[in-house]
Amino acid sequence: MALLVIMVAGMAGCHSKKKVVENNRTNTTHRVSDEWRTLDIKLGRGDNKRLYKEVKSWLGTPYKYAGSSKSGTDCSGFVMEVYKEVYHQKLERNSQKIFEKNCYEINKGDLKEGDLIFFNTGNKKRRINHVGIYLKENMFVHASSSRGVVVSDVRETYYVKHFVVAGRVRKD
Repeated sequence: MALLVIMVAGMAGCHSKKKVVENNRTNTTHRVSDEWRTLDIKLGRGDNKRLYKEVKSWLGTPYKYAGSSKSGTDCSGFVMEVYKEVYHQKLERNSQKIFEKNCYEINKGDLKEGDLIFFNTGNKKRRINHVGIYLKENMFVHASSSRGVVVSDVRETYYVKHFVVAGRVRKD
């Protein structure tokens, strides 16, 4: 509850335009900030509050190729660091290798909080070159090369078009 209050308080000073996203499957509505520094997702009892607190601390971090710190990160560096902090698991440093060595494939419809979503944003078919962490209600967090660490909706046309596979990290 305290985390939710912190998130709401942090958004009060933000004058960014917010996009309302409706989830017909769960009959819920939440807002996604275009400012990228706010996380407006209603948390419930079963949600991993450590994950959301860690994600919140990364929002707005600028993109930096081969970076893995809050001064600049790429997608795999971000995922690697969040997993190390929240789940105490070491992941590979490359998005393709994270899927190959650390995950097993799951159906996109079976995504749960903390699962990983893999994309191909380049020209090579089925080649993974982008990864994000699934949160809930179709939202995932990732390090965008144009916007830094942001929360996005997996149903956005761009992500639907570039989706490759969903994966669940194997337990050490």
